[in-house]
Amino acid sequence: MAQTLFEKVWDNHVVTELEGGGVLLYIDRHLIHEVTSPQAFDGLREAGRPVRRPDLTFATVDHNVPTDGRPIDPSTLSGQQLEAMRRNCEEFGVKLYGYGDRGQGIVHVIGPQMGITLPGLTIVCGDSHTSTHGAFGALAFGIGTTEVEHVLATQTLRSPKQPKTLAVNARGQLGYGVTAKDLILYIIRTLGAGGGTGHVVEYRGEAVRSLSMQGRMTMANMSIEMGARAGMIAPDDTTFEFIAAVDRPFAPKGADLERMIAEWRQLATDEGATFDREIEIDASALVPQVTWGTTPAMTVDVTGSIPEPKDASEKRAQMYMGVSPGQSIEELTVNTVFLGSCTNSRIEDLRAAAQVMRGHQVASGVRALVVPGSEEVRIQAESEGLDQIFKDSGWEWHRAGCSMCLGMNGDIVRPGERSASTSNRPYEGRQGPGSRTHLVSPISAAAAAIRGHLADPRPFLPA
Repeated sequence: MAQTLFEKVWDNHVVTELEGGGVLLYIDRHLIHEVTSPQAFDGLREAGRPVRRPDLTFATVDHNVPTDGRPIDPSTLSGQQLEAMRRNCEEFGVKLYGYGDRGQGIVHVIGPQMGITLPGLTIVCGDSHTSTHGAFGALAFGIGTTEVEHVLATQTLRSPKQPKTLAVNARGQLGYGVTAKDLILYIIRTLGAGGGTGHVVEYRGEAVRSLSMQGRMTMANMSIEMGARAGMIAPDDTTFEFIAAVDRPFAPKGADLERMIAEWRQLATDEGATFDREIEIDASALVPQVTWGTTPAMTVDVTGSIPEPKDASEKRAQMYMGVSPGQSIEELTVNTVFLGSCTNSRIEDLRAAAQVMRGHQVASGVRALVVPGSEEVRIQAESEGLDQIFKDSGWEWHRAGCSMCLGMNGDIVRPGERSASTSNRPYEGRQGPGSRTHLVSPISAAAAAIRGHLADPRPFLPA
């Protein structure tokens, strides 16, 4: 029987069917960080249980780390969570990439970077954007704290039912200056904030196949923003080249890698397999996108204007964001520009923004900051001189962490101020109380930094 990519990975990991419905899934990789793991470790401690597979459990700190390089303050909640993470990992024998370690970074950046993330695996983490790893053909999704404890104790996870499948077919090639971030924002704009609820999405088509792994991770990362359980892209030569390109300590090598690649090629959706739903996107018609409201579904062309509100939620969003129907997007001034987050903080994202910034300055009155997704990304960027390009043009250069994506450790947008952000959520107060967030691609963020308002990045790109 013909199967989809998702169905193949799911079936390969069903341990048993459970009484009353649902299944028990085997989990190949468990990623943990300091925010959703403390209670899970407390539960293990109270029950006298060990971590079942510490060798398949990978820990880092990201949400609470101070990205300006200052010492950790043990009197703060952030400092206490970081210390609890260190203590828990030491007690239970879990490898931790802690503050100051070269391996530290945002959990969804270091997984692919280290070769922890591989095709055909099941990957979970107590973080909603675990869907990022689906770019490799893995089944990856976020779980709650109780589930984190269950996986730590058993290396399995209860799932109440098998999700439905949704195929998003992106036809044609993306135009000049149109990125993976623009494509996924347009897809969410088309389907709506709940358009993928109850489904695992497979992104397909020429536009997706032409993306780099960094671009594919951006798309998979934001699958959750339309309510999907996960997002997946079938592995291909682009995937395999990424895994083999540099020394990734947890990835197979040599003959083992060649054998695994032969197996991974079989994960592609079979000809004749059916999805519960399918939609078509003409990727060649897209222009750069930007959110105007408080969900990623509230998105328009950067060359467009604020739409008439369709319902009470959109009217509320316009009031919160301080925008009016008919107002040009490029009229909206920004106070802050943020280049970072698990969506767009990889080396390719930094290179793209630096290319736009070269020879330009950040507009007067704008705070612009770069927060690399991992210490490895920061070190590589500095070896290429990208940090100097940003600093010379007026940007702040930070260490790795989640930072302004969720307004942590002083990296916040002030009440009533507006940011152009490469992160994934423009929710009310997400980047600080009263903050107003517009999601954009890295090159659109750089254009906004130069102009001092939301801007089309294409005039700043080489001819």
